[in-house]
Order: sequence, then structure tokens, then C-alpha cells
Amino acid sequence: MSSPTGLDPVPLLQRLIRIDTTNPPGGEGACAELVRDVLAEVGVASRLLGSHPGRPNLVARFPGRGQAPPLLLHAHSDVVPVTGQTWTHPPFEGRLVDGHVWGRGAIDMKGGLAMMVAALLRLHTAGERPAGDVILAVVPDEEDGSRAGAGYLVREHPELFDGVRYAIGEEGGAGVELGGVRLHPIVVGEKRACWLRVTLRGPGGHGSRLSPPGTPMGQLAHVLSALTGARLPRHLTPAVDRMLAALAGALPDPLAGSVAALRAGRDDAPPAGLPQSEALLLDSLLRHTVNPTIVRTTEKINVLPAEITVDLDGRVLPGAYTKEDFLGEVRDRIGADAEITLLLEGSRVDPDRIPEPEFGAFYDTMADILRKADPDATPVPMVSPASTDARLFAQLGIRCYGWLPMKVPAGSDYRRLLHCADERIPVESVRFGTDCLTELLRTYPPATTRDSGG
Repeated sequence: MSSPTGLDPVPLLQRLIRIDTTNPPGGEGACAELVRDVLAEVGVASRLLGSHPGRPNLVARFPGRGQAPPLLLHAHSDVVPVTGQTWTHPPFEGRLVDGHVWGRGAIDMKGGLAMMVAALLRLHTAGERPAGDVILAVVPDEEDGSRAGAGYLVREHPELFDGVRYAIGEEGGAGVELGGVRLHPIVVGEKRACWLRVTLRGPGGHGSRLSPPGTPMGQLAHVLSALTGARLPRHLTPAVDRMLAALAGALPDPLAGSVAALRAGRDDAPPAGLPQSEALLLDSLLRHTVNPTIVRTTEKINVLPAEITVDLDGRVLPGAYTKEDFLGEVRDRIGADAEITLLLEGSRVDPDRIPEPEFGAFYDTMADILRKADPDATPVPMVSPASTDARLFAQLGIRCYGWLPMKVPAGSDYRRLLHCADERIPVESVRFGTDCLTELLRTYPPATTRDSGG
């Protein structure tokens, strides 16, 4: 008798990549059906439910021993487009080349989905039951707003997650090397989107003549200059404070001293000696951020436009910060009278219902698993500058963590491949992550007084 399909995450990942779930338009139904069929091979029932034809959510429940609250594993099956990208290997063939699985979604996040399914099936086929029930939610639409995916489940079927205290999703875990030290981030919080539109109005005219004072084009120059690379005021949140403390303790000098100075506020500049991408990441976690991304105006070259709009991608730190706090900081840069429209505000967790990120027994379990699986590395808490479906599941009172462990070769940075050409993941990283997730399912702590906020 052959082994169940999903026990090895690598061929499962290849099959998932071969299903083109580019969003938009999505078409994630075949992906959900594949997972349903893989689970059915070992007698695990699942439900497909949703409001958009061809874009169902899959929800399956693995019974536990009743000694802990249910645990949620959530993964999205959609991927971003490959339009305009040049790939070494086709993005939807899931080829195995040079010890890597290549293809769109290898990291974000069909690789994580394959790990979750394989870890669950390992326990199930071995007859093992975790401390509490484990719920697997495979959702569409994370890359384009989550309305058909996690948003639908939270809005229409919250009862499916009754009693869930902890959730595991994307973002954390992928090994990062700084100063010769390998780090394993555990995401404990994330920023939320606050997208804005600035409208600039003024005198227009014919492009053949000198422009009058106060034109929208002149105003545009001020807005772009004020906001491009803008470092808004510093706010040190408890989670980022703990992250910086862990980094300072793990990194060698003089880098450790620079991070410590940043944490203490003695130096508000990004630490010298870090790669630019990592320095900008740390800087982004100490403040709200805003970036001009889209400018719209007339398409006539001989017309001085009377109106221009500038769309801003704003990200607000987790915690009790409001959109009014953020808008005030933006207005301080571009002028109090600027005409600003709120386009979108990401789901904000009620601080009275969901406190700051928790560093109790569950977090400690994840960190301990990483230390044992990769003794030369250091687990560190992390706040993500972006947002995931965790922002939605958190509304149900669930403590959400980003934790998909991937031990990657020294000197590599696979995170830069997210949303880019040649996205790929080492085979051994997929198997390492599956081993870690399997161990978490075996050992995550029962509900005891050991759990504490932090």
C-alpha cells in the first residue's frame, strides 16, 4: 500500500504550484479541492464554503485530546501575478531543480500550506492526537483584500473557530542572517494598512504657456518631496522593544551596540553595518510609514492639469494607535489644509479585547522547537511591516503568530523573492519546516496558568 500523498510536503508543494491561482482573478477552487482530496485519502473530512463561485474556503478539524484549546493553522492559496517578470523556469510548473522547488507561491505561501498539511497528516496517520483540536483553514484572496477568504469566514462563520486561542500563519520563521548570526523570526504582531488619497487642486491651463502660481503640479512636487522616504515620529511598541533587545543580545559588536542604542533612543538612525533592506525594516518598525505610490492626472501632454491625486500606502503600528494619529503625522509633513481621503483602513484589533502580543508558554514552545532544530540559530520576536490574514482572525480573540520555519543556506535571502521572478524554496527548508510544525502539534501546551501576557 502506497503512502498517503501529503506525507512528503515536496511533491504536494509541486502539485499546488501547478494550479495557477493568480489573484486577480483567483480561481483557487482547484487548490482547495486538491487539499480536500489529500485529506480524504486518510479519512479526514473537510468543508468547502464561500460566497464567490470557484473561490471556496476549506476548513478541516483534526480531533485532539481535549487538554488544550483548539489551535488554528491558516494558509492562503492565492498568489500574486507574474506579469512582466522573466523567470528562469516556468512559474507554474513546480519544477525540482538544484534542490529547490521553483514556482510562484513556493514561499508565499503554498510552501507553508504544504508544510501544514504534511505535519497534520504525519500525526494523523501515526494515530497521534494533539493536546487540542487542530483546525486547518485554507483560504483564497489574501493577496487582494481577503473578502472571499478569511474575511468571509470571520464574518459569516465565526462559530467554526469557537474556543481557538492560538493561530499559526505566514510571515515568520524564514531564517535571516545578520552579522554572521542566523535568526529565526517569530511574528507576534503586524502593522495595518491605512491607505490615503491626497487631492491637489489649482489653476490649470495650456501647456504652451508659463504656468501660474499654485498649480497642482507645483503642489505635487511638495507632497512627493515631503513624503518620499519620510521618517515619521518614533514610537517604540512593547513587541518591537523586545525584538530589539533579542537582536542586541544575539548579534556581535559593534552591531549589537548599534541596535542597543536604537532601542534606547540614543540613536534614532538605522544601525550602521546592517544590509540596507534590514536597516530599513527596523526603521519601519519604530514608526508609522507612508509612501506615495500612484499619481493620477490628465493624459494630455499639452494640458496643465487642474487636479492631481496622489495615493499613499500608509502602515500603522499595532496597538492603540488610531487613523487620526496617523493622519495628524501626515498632515504635519504636507500641510494641515491638505485634502485627504481615507481609502482603506485595515482591521484594527480592539485593544480592550485583544491585548499586546503574548509571550507566554505558546511563544516559548515555538522558540524552544527552533533552538532544538537549529542550535546555531537564535529565535527572535518580530513585528511585520505588512499585514496578513492574522489581522482578521485576531478579531475573534485569537492570538496570531507568523511561524513557518525555514532553515535556509548561509548567506541566502529567500525573502527577497516574494512577489518576484524566480521564487523558489530549498527542498530541505520545506522538510525542516514540516518537522518543526509536527513537533509543535505534538507539544503545544495545554491551557494552564503558565500562559501570560507580555
